[in-house]
Amino acid sequence: MNEGDVTRTDGSMGVVHQLRALVVDLHLLGAEFARVNGLHPTDVRALICLLDATRAGRAATPTWLREQLHLNSASVTALIDRMERAGHVARRRDDADRRRVLLEATPAAMDLGWSFFGPLIGNATGTVDSYTPAELAVVERFLGDMRRSVLETGIPE
Repeated sequence: MNEGDVTRTDGSMGVVHQLRALVVDLHLLGAEFARVNGLHPTDVRALICLLDATRAGRAATPTWLREQLHLNSASVTALIDRMERAGHVARRRDDADRRRVLLEATPAAMDLGWSFFGPLIGNATGTVDSYTPAELAVVERFLGDMRRSVLETGIPE
């Protein structure tokens, strides 16, 4: 790719521009959710991580959350403390290893997120449901490839 390619709006650059626009729109929506609910943008990212962990059946620990958010230990501790005080996160001891602390998004946090993002989720799933299984397979492959492209480029610590 050369410098002049960034102004193209066709083919691969058109897709990249559409993807960038979608990312910006979603970021703005997340920022509005944070603003309306008195959250820091990192709090929103943490809640997303915790919800994703729950959905995947994965144990979320402070160390895991630190790695997901690219924060240092002191910052993630402050974040968890702040979110626990606000009622968005609960800490509990792991039944299998009582030394380990597990983190969970609270039902109140899930309700808060659903009340804000529910319409978007409804619209998005309605749109996705209009695709054929073959089209969905291409979309899934595309999104996975794009995530890998970002990760291969490197996320700053």
